Amino acid sequence: MTDYHIPVMINECIDSLAIKPNGTYIDATLGGGGHSLSILKELKDGRLYAFDCDSDAAENVSNDSRFVFIQNNFKYLQHCLRYLGCTSVDGILADLGVSSHQFNCGERGFSFRFDADLDMRMNRNAYLTAAQVINNYSAEELERIFSQYGELEQSHLAATLIIKGRAMKEIKSTRDLELVLLPISPRLHPHKFWATLYQSLRIEVNGEMEALEALLEQSLRLLKSGGRLVIITYHSLEDRMVKSFMRSGNIKGNISKDFYGNKETPFTPVTKKVITPSQEEVLLNNRSRSAKLRAVEKK
Repeated sequence: MTDYHIPVMINECIDSLAIKPNGTYIDATLGGGGHSLSILKELKDGRLYAFDCDSDAAENVSNDSRFVFIQNNFKYLQHCLRYLGCTSVDGILADLGVSSHQFNCGERGFSFRFDADLDMRMNRNAYLTAAQVINNYSAEELERIFSQYGELEQSHLAATLIIKGRAMKEIKSTRDLELVLLPISPRLHPHKFWATLYQSLRIEVNGEMEALEALLEQSLRLLKSGGRLVIITYHSLEDRMVKSFMRSGNIKGNISKDFYGNKETPFTPVTKKVITPSQEEVLLNNRSRSAKLRAVEKK
C-alpha cells in the first residue's frame, strides 16, 4: 500500500479523530488504504466505511468484517450510508490529495512528467476529461478555470494560446498541451506553472470543489455530538473552504450570534492552529509538504 500512496500525517489523523473502539467512522478517501488500516487498529467492534471513486483503490480494500468499501465519490456520502442503514457517525476523515499512484501512473494523465492522453479522471467511468475541457471550453471558461482553481497569473494568455492551438490541431496529449503553452512556460523553474495549470484542470474535470462542499455540508448532518471532522488539504482554495466551514458551520462562512452577541457555531476546534507535517515527514515524503490538517468536534 505504501507503493500506492504514503499516508500523510497518519498519527496526527488518528489523534485528531479520538477514535472510540465501538464507534462508526468514515474514511472519505481510501486511496492506498493507509489511513483506513490505522483506524481499524483502533477499533474493536466498531465499523469503518471507506469511499473512493477510483477503481484502482479497490485493490487496497481490507479483508475485515468491520470494513465496508463504497466505490463512489464522497459527495454521495449520506445517500450511500443511508442505503446501508447508517444515519450517524463518530468521525469523518478526508485526505484531499491526489495519490502517488495516480501521479505516477502515466496513462492517467495527472502529471506533466509523462507523455499521455489528457485524462485526469479520478473516476474512469466519468464522461468529462481534461482533453474535452481543453478542446471544447470557451476562452472565457478556460480563463476562469485557470484563474479560480489555479490562481494562474497567465490565465488569459494560457486560454488565448489554447484557443489558437486547438484551431490548428486537436490538443489530445500532455505533450500537445506543453507545445501550445511553451511560449508562456517559465524558462527557469517551470514546475510551478505546470503544476498549477494541471491542478486547475484536474479540479474542473473531477468537480472537486463541488464535491468538497457536499462533503462538508453532509458531515454536519452525519456527525454525532462529540464526533470529529478531520480534513487534510493541499492547496489554498480547498483549505479556505474547509477553514471557513469549520469556523462557521456553513460554506459561506457566515457566523450567527445569539441574543447576547455570542458567536453560535456547531463546532469546537480540536487544536488551536492548523497542523502541518514534521520536517522528518516532508523529507521522507516530499508530497506532504503542502498538507494542512484541520480538525473540529461537533458540539
